[in-house]
Amino acid sequence: MKASDVMTASVVSVGPDTPTREVAQILRDHGISAVPVVDAAGAPVGMVSEGDLIVRDEEGREARRDWWLTLLAEGEPLNADFVASLSAAKRRAGEIMAAPVVTVGEETEICEIARLLTTHRIKRVPVLRDGRIVGIVSRADLVRALAMAEPSPAAAGNGGMLAEIMAGLDQRFFHQQHPAEPAAPPLVPDDAGPTASDFRGLVADHEHNALEQRQELRRAAAEQRKDRVAELVDRHISDDNWRALLHRARQSAEQGEKEFMLLRFPSQLCSDGGRAVNTSATGWPETLRGEAGELYLRWERDLKPNGFPLSARLLDFPGGMPGDIGLFLFWGQ
Repeated sequence: MKASDVMTASVVSVGPDTPTREVAQILRDHGISAVPVVDAAGAPVGMVSEGDLIVRDEEGREARRDWWLTLLAEGEPLNADFVASLSAAKRRAGEIMAAPVVTVGEETEICEIARLLTTHRIKRVPVLRDGRIVGIVSRADLVRALAMAEPSPAAAGNGGMLAEIMAGLDQRFFHQQHPAEPAAPPLVPDDAGPTASDFRGLVADHEHNALEQRQELRRAAAEQRKDRVAELVDRHISDDNWRALLHRARQSAEQGEKEFMLLRFPSQLCSDGGRAVNTSATGWPETLRGEAGELYLRWERDLKPNGFPLSARLLDFPGGMPGDIGLFLFWGQ
């Protein structure tokens, strides 16, 4: 079974500027415990859960229990103390959301979704189509699906199949293109002498052909980057992949290197096209999607507490525009 078979298609979302008081009311009115935060294009940039809304300092502890009891009482107003704390802080969804977001595609198998929920210790994942949310798969959805599904002999082979898919992804973007054979030059009669006009025409033809070749290369590169982004949006990091990356990082350190590039990816994989990374804005991790976002979450959980910094930087600027981005792990002084 796939994400499209089990997802909840009716998705409620909020924007980064939505006040937290309004987010709390949405959770109550729709009977849900979390809501995705999307940008103007409908792409997910974060997730706000009930836990993100709860005041976490000593001052807010007494209001916490009463507030959630009030939320469960349909038709009743929100707890006055909690609403007051939200109004005083004037917080917005973009300030408290969890980011980056782990997402899946419509074709992602539910066994892979279950692994992602366990690995990242989350309760739900947005389902994307062309970068936009079309559904949500929660733990409850998976439980219902598993309860309804009949055992299948093929289920036991899913792990091997997924491994083969992961191993084969990198090979899809390196197809060699063979140039066409050059056309034979036209025959020139022996008695026809060359003219400067003829030569200027040859130069013009050459420049025109060169321009067409450059345009075709740009179109092919753009299409390749688009395909690469589509793959990376729904590529997920398994425990084996993560261990392999850490092993390669250790080998780099053994060779005297002070950094290791965990991933190179097109800037279009970022929700803002790489602008935050380009300007070194503090919120650049929130723009990461797909494999890049999952790597960041793995680093934040496993390596950041052990003193490993992580950074992202643009690697090239084809045509003056942001190109590929590198996600780097550091350990040097």
